[in-house]
Amino acid sequence: MQRNHKRNANKSGLNLTALMDIFTILVFFLMVNQAEVEVQNNDAIQLPASLADNKPAEQVTIMISQQDILVQGRVITSSSAAAAASGEEIPELKKELEYLAARSPLADGEQGRPVTIMGDKDIAYTLLKKVMNTCAKAQFNHISLAVNQTLPGGGGGG
Repeated sequence: MQRNHKRNANKSGLNLTALMDIFTILVFFLMVNQAEVEVQNNDAIQLPASLADNKPAEQVTIMISQQDILVQGRVITSSSAAAAASGEEIPELKKELEYLAARSPLADGEQGRPVTIMGDKDIAYTLLKKVMNTCAKAQFNHISLAVNQTLPGGGGGG
């Protein structure tokens, strides 16, 4: 018995190679299949706060800052020129949205395309309304407004 104990005493170490391989594969799998979408943030835009639970899906993003209106990060027009434009539409924005719509045609049965609007909390409502009307006219009528999520019961003094 002593001879068997001495022979097996050296083999008591744990082989971690297979375990590390499994964890490496698991980490890569989780990174690739991560479904949570985080809206890009811009220092020029302060989003309003909300108790919303739903995260937006990845889609066309329109950012409205105090200075400019951007589509997918590209400047389309200035906010002051868009606010001063007559009518309920912003021609430059409509042209860009129609271009994006032409690149991805609607599937059968779809009523419109999704769009996320990130508007600074201090922009005029009339400008936001013009942007929303322009989106609807360009068949981007599934409109989501981006907000900062706040936890219920926290930080909302009153």
